[in-house]
Amino acid sequence: MLANQMPAVAKDSGSVVVSPVSGKSDLKHFIELPKRLYREQPGYVAPLDIERAETLDPGKNPYFRHAEVQLFLAWRGDKPVGRISVQICKLYQERYGDRTGHFGFIDAIDDLEVYAALMAAAEDWLSQRGMLRILGPLSFSTNEESGLLIDGFNALPMLMMPYHAPYAGFRLEECGYGKAKDLIAYDVDKTTYQAVGSNRLLDKVKAEGRVRVRPLNMKHYHRDLALALDIFNDAWSENWGMIPFTQAEIEAAAAGLKPLIDPKLVAIAEVDGEAAGMLVCVPNLMEAIADLDGSLLPLGWIKLIWRLKVGRLKTARVPLMGIRRKHHGTLLGATLLPLMFAAIKDHFLSRGLERVELSWILEDNLPMRRVCEGVGAKAYKTYRLYEKRLG
Repeated sequence: MLANQMPAVAKDSGSVVVSPVSGKSDLKHFIELPKRLYREQPGYVAPLDIERAETLDPGKNPYFRHAEVQLFLAWRGDKPVGRISVQICKLYQERYGDRTGHFGFIDAIDDLEVYAALMAAAEDWLSQRGMLRILGPLSFSTNEESGLLIDGFNALPMLMMPYHAPYAGFRLEECGYGKAKDLIAYDVDKTTYQAVGSNRLLDKVKAEGRVRVRPLNMKHYHRDLALALDIFNDAWSENWGMIPFTQAEIEAAAAGLKPLIDPKLVAIAEVDGEAAGMLVCVPNLMEAIADLDGSLLPLGWIKLIWRLKVGRLKTARVPLMGIRRKHHGTLLGATLLPLMFAAIKDHFLSRGLERVELSWILEDNLPMRRVCEGVGAKAYKTYRLYEKRLG
C-alpha cells in the first residue's frame, strides 16, 4: 500500500499468509486489530479510529512526503492475526547514511509463527530496497509513537504512547531481534509536584531578571507552538536517532494539538528576550476516550468535547520539553526546566490534574533524567527499540 515503488507481494509462511494492505477493507482491519487483541487489558485504550486513519493517510500525514511506506496484514484463513508497517525515511538516510529501515505498528496474537511471518515480510521488503538494518517499532518516526512496551503494562494509558502485550518483546527476540535503545516514561503525582518551585538557585535566577517564563499566547497560537517545536528540534538535534520535525510536520502537529492545548499548561522560557526553552503539557486524551472504543459515533463527539472542555480530567502528559543547545551544560540552562515546571504548577493543580507523565527520555540521557527526577518524577514504564542486521 501507499508509497512503495516496487510492488509488495503476499508471503506464505505455513498457515500464515502476510499480504500488503490494499483498499479500505484491509485498512479497516489494520486499524481495528489492536482493539480485538487488547480490549480487555487494563493498560490499553483504543485510539480514535479517525486519528489512526489520518496517521496512515499519505494525503494527511506529512511523514509520507519524505518516506516510502508499506503496511502488511498477517492472515490465518480469513482472519487477520497480525499487522506491521515497514518504512524507509529519506531524511533519516540523509542524516545517518547507515541504510537503516524501520518497522512499526507491530501487533499480533501470541504466536511465534505470526511474528516470524510479519518480520520476514518487513525484512524482505527492506532488503529489496538496499537496506542493511531494521530498527523499530517506530510508528512512523521518533516524532510519533516510539518503542515497544516492555514493562508497566497495567499502568495508565497515555496520549501518543503505544501499548503492546507482554509477550511481544519475547516474540521479537525469538525472531533474532536485540535491544537497540530503551526509552523511559516518568510519572509525577500532584503531592510530589506541589513541592516544585523554590530553591536557592532558582530564586537567585529569578531575582537577576534575565529569565522570563510565559504561557502560550493563543492569539499567536501557531507562531508560539512552531517556536516550541523549533526549540525542540534544536534541543534534541544531537540525540540518538533524532530526525527534526519538518515545517509541514510542525504545522500538522500544531493543528492536531490545538484542541488539547491549555495555554497556561505551556511554558516558554526566554533568556535576555530570546526564547530558550519550552515545556508543553497536554491533558491526557486517552482518559477522555477510554470508553469510546475508538469511535466518535453516535455520541462520542459530545462526550469527548464535554470531557475536554468541562469535565475534570485527572491525567496529563508532557510530550515536548527542552532547552536550546547553547544553554546545555550551563548553570543558567540547568534552571530553565525547573522554572518552567514551577510556572505551570499552580494551574496544573487548579485544574484538578493529579498525575503527569514526562515521556519519553532516552535511557542514557542522564542530564534530562536528572531533571525529571529532580522534580520528583519516577520511572514507571519502559519502551524498547529493537534492531537486526539484514542479509
